[in-house]
Amino acid sequence: MITLDPLTIVLMSTVMCGAMSIVLFSVWRSFPAEIGGLREWALGLLFMVAGTVLLTLRGGAVPKPLPVLTMNAVLLWGIGLSMIGTEKFYGQRPSWRLFHGVWLAGMGAMAWWLLVRPDFPARVAVFSAFVTLFYCRQVGLIARHGERQFPTLFFGALMLIQALVVATRGMLALFGGGTSVDLLRPGPFQNVYLAISSFMVLMLVVGFMTVATRRLQTILEQRSTRDPLTQVLNRRGFGDVYARERALMQRERRATSLISIDLDHFKSINDRYGHATGDRVLVHVAEVIGKVLRASDHVARFGGEEFVVLLPDTGMERACSVAERIQDVLRAPRNNGLPAYTASIGIACQLSAEEDLDGILQRADGALYRAKALGRDRIEVAEPATLPSRVALG
Repeated sequence: MITLDPLTIVLMSTVMCGAMSIVLFSVWRSFPAEIGGLREWALGLLFMVAGTVLLTLRGGAVPKPLPVLTMNAVLLWGIGLSMIGTEKFYGQRPSWRLFHGVWLAGMGAMAWWLLVRPDFPARVAVFSAFVTLFYCRQVGLIARHGERQFPTLFFGALMLIQALVVATRGMLALFGGGTSVDLLRPGPFQNVYLAISSFMVLMLVVGFMTVATRRLQTILEQRSTRDPLTQVLNRRGFGDVYARERALMQRERRATSLISIDLDHFKSINDRYGHATGDRVLVHVAEVIGKVLRASDHVARFGGEEFVVLLPDTGMERACSVAERIQDVLRAPRNNGLPAYTASIGIACQLSAEEDLDGILQRADGALYRAKALGRDRIEVAEPATLPSRVALG
């Protein structure tokens, strides 16, 4: 069997980890702030690089205490930072108490079995146990908070494999003695362990980058279909939703209603109270509308103070009820510091899939303009769509 020099494997792993940390730092600087944990992962890799360098300075059969303690401290710190990074990525509060508690307990155990009662297998077993704890914490995070998609499954599987690899070394240290798990002694286990662990560290970075890239894709998609102020759909996102609902309407022959909402005298609110207050009013309107709607309904901001609501599988009667509830809430007294305001509403009901989005929008807007002309703060209903005779007969 070919036996590789352990130091060669360590050196190759160190160089690759250093390169990956540079990549992660670059990604952290360029990715949006919504994607957390990248900096912690990059710092964790740097600490692991420093730890592997210190591993080569450990010495011979009788290791030097300071490099050994420093090596374990740096490695454990780096792996713990990856846990903090994973927590931040999934929007969880960082477990700094767990991080520092495990690190302090680990360093206390390392110092005891190095300086007081020298016992190399015990040090390996304890260190492996604490590292496995960090990895298992991340496996749990991925299982609970990760999306059920291939990048998450891939990342979770890699993390679980790495936890098992580290735990295996700890078990061998307990039951097989120190010689078999000393990574600087050439041997079959040392070769396999170093190769697998070095490969898995790199693959974990790849796995984390995969889920981070998927998160970036989701954020960019949301930014392209969502209004940045109110976080409801924008015109493009509403068009995509309407296309899907129209296809269902054509297949299931069900009615769809559209509500067009425009705030009354919104320009005077901006002029009197400032644009910051005007923005708060728009956010409040979006929240009010969202609370009134069902999960299957959709709301969009079409620019300025105009909002559009799509009510699938809804006839005119329920659409009017929804519009009345929206107006009632907007008229109600509130203690949020916003000025009083009202809204005019136009409603159109679509009974045939032959009508397109422009058609139903024009009818709803026509009803909205009529509500404005008749005094504002009221609801008007559009006339039914006039379709070509060949469509009506078909």
